[in-house]
Amino acid sequence: MTDREREFYTQHIRERLSDYRFKHSVNVSKEAVRLAIKYGGDVDKAELAGLLHDVMKDVGKKEQLAIMDKYGVALNEVELQAPKLWHAIAGAVYVNKVLEIRDEDIVNAVRYHTTARAGMTLLEKIIYIADYTSEERDYKGVEKMRKACNVSLEYAMEEALAFGIAVRAEEHTAIHPDTFEAYNEIMLSKPEKKK
Repeated sequence: MTDREREFYTQHIRERLSDYRFKHSVNVSKEAVRLAIKYGGDVDKAELAGLLHDVMKDVGKKEQLAIMDKYGVALNEVELQAPKLWHAIAGAVYVNKVLEIRDEDIVNAVRYHTTARAGMTLLEKIIYIADYTSEERDYKGVEKMRKACNVSLEYAMEEALAFGIAVRAEEHTAIHPDTFEAYNEIMLSKPEKKK
């Protein structure tokens, strides 16, 4: 990413996000770059997707729904009942249609940074994990998550998905099918433990 592009996108999110969310987005971008270097990802894409992943987080639910509706994005039953997920879906639309970023990997990294999905690309996994482990995060279990992402990306995905599923279950809220599919894919691809 050129300095001019970095400045443009940083200024763009600065104008759209609260102080906390802006700091978080910058931190996710930094963590995504670190993970991309560690795991052989595209550093420029990681930096940009990290900056933009929450571009629609601080706008109202009406605006999130409006952009999805404008571009024909239909929410499934779980998504309709989970407004916390809307910013990722609306964000992917915004990145693609408003910012005119046509790179499908970047768009999907924004789209699936809250739910994950089966068949995630390296960039999608990097953004998913960077969102969990960015510098300002201080939830119970964050240190375990940070250690996991230094072991392997697959192990970090396993830990993050298990954590997310447990939180949703504790809250008695619906869990997105994409999250289950991502978790099952990771668990089924693990080498069998020797008995």
